[in-house]
Amino acid sequence: MKKATLLLTLLSMLAVGFTAVACGGGEEEAVTVTDPWGRTSPAAAANGAFYMMLTNNSDSDDTLLSASTDACGTVELHEMYDKGDGVMGMRPVEGGTIPIPAGGNAELKPGGLHVMCMMKQIDFEEGTEIPITLTFENAGEMEITAVIRDN
Repeated sequence: MKKATLLLTLLSMLAVGFTAVACGGGEEEAVTVTDPWGRTSPAAAANGAFYMMLTNNSDSDDTLLSASTDACGTVELHEMYDKGDGVMGMRPVEGGTIPIPAGGNAELKPGGLHVMCMMKQIDFEEGTEIPITLTFENAGEMEITAVIRDN
C-alpha cells in the first residue's frame, strides 16, 4: 500500500510538472506585444491603423503572419514607403508578413510598419478598446487589445 501511495504521489508530481511546462510554467512568452494602439479617426474615414512593439524573446526568428479583428472588414500588414520627391505611399508588406528576429523587435509605428484596418466596422473614438488576434509562425495565435488614442 505504501508503494502504491508513493507511486501515485510521484506520478501526480510528474503530471503537474508536465502541465506547468505545457502552460508556460512561468517562462516568458516567446513573443510579447507592448503598447498596442490605434489612432482616432472619424466615422466617415473608411480605414484605420494599429501600432505596437513586437518583441521576440526566443532564440529563433519568428514572423507575424496575419492579424484579424471584427472591427475591420479586411486587415492587412502594411508599410509606408518613400515614392520619391518627398511623397509617401502605403502598400502591403513584401510577402505579406513581418519578420521578428530572434532576440529582436519589430516596431509597428506611424510612418512605418502597421496593421491596416480597411472598411472599419466601428468608430475609432478615443478610449475604444479593440480586440485583435495576431498570428505568428512559431508563437501561434495571440489575443491583444488595442486602445484608440489621439497620438
